[in-house]
Amino acid sequence: MSEVDRAAMGAAVRQLLGDSLGYLYSAALRVAVRAGVADHLAGGPLTAEQLAALGGVQADHLKRVLRFLATREVFREDENGAFHLTTAAGLLRSDSPLAMGSVVLLLTDELYWLPAGRLDDTVRKGTTVFDEIFGKPLFDYLADDEERGRIFHTALDDLSATEHGGVVASYDFPETGTVVDVGGGRGGLLHETLVKNPGLHGVLLDLAPVVAGHRLGADPAIAGRWQAVAGDFFSEMPSGDVYLLKRILHDWDDENSVRLLRACRNAMSSQGRVLVIDTVVPPGNDPDPSKVSDLAMMIVFDGKERSEPELSELFTQAGLKLERIIRTPGTLSIVEASAA
Repeated sequence: MSEVDRAAMGAAVRQLLGDSLGYLYSAALRVAVRAGVADHLAGGPLTAEQLAALGGVQADHLKRVLRFLATREVFREDENGAFHLTTAAGLLRSDSPLAMGSVVLLLTDELYWLPAGRLDDTVRKGTTVFDEIFGKPLFDYLADDEERGRIFHTALDDLSATEHGGVVASYDFPETGTVVDVGGGRGGLLHETLVKNPGLHGVLLDLAPVVAGHRLGADPAIAGRWQAVAGDFFSEMPSGDVYLLKRILHDWDDENSVRLLRACRNAMSSQGRVLVIDTVVPPGNDPDPSKVSDLAMMIVFDGKERSEPELSELFTQAGLKLERIIRTPGTLSIVEASAA
């Protein structure tokens, strides 16, 4: 074996060892958020002992966790043993305008953690084992567990807040008409759309417990141009001109995705558009956020991230046709479809 081969083999061994222990990074992030480390560092650098006292944890163990996170540029330790905020760590502050702490707490919660540990069962069976672990499918579980439901919807709101501006700025909405935000949560995307497009009206559609927490009424700039509707988007689709499905289609398998798209097709105006706003899986072997998100969808939803050909096929089955794909500044793309 040549020296080059030995070096490549050694690098591959280190990669596999690191990847096999990759779950420790998720666990460490959760520790940092729950201990409030980023908030405590808002006033300046502190030692692990000081941070541990503020967070109610053990100093030596916390230092080792933060030392590990610093290897990924989440926090930075200086030569005096004090830890500093980095750009990434700053996003974990509870007052960050782009708050990621809630997202970390959701994605490292047992809701994801336990099904991920049984990914081999999911792959063998071809379906999520979430209901085996928690006794019911995810959305039914969230409806019955108020605290977990709060964690889930808060995290999605915070994640969406980092994306709304880029999504709305990337699409040329019509000057007039009705935008229906399907499964739109508390209305963040619809709010951004109506603010930037003053000739539009909007409908927020989601389940009753979710719609009850909407925030559309707080802004007088969109007063009189919106309504919130509680309902099941598979069976109660309001009429409209533009349908927003942001991070919705990827929650569902192909059969249910076609049902949802067909409901939009049947309710939309003759010149209407359906905008599927998800990550789109590119061809090739390069890393891409969509390929990570795809596994997360697999373990908890029986959902999936899709490639352009896969989305085109769903549209065809629903009586739609793919018009174009528009990249946004973040990881999402806007996949536009019209009536076939």
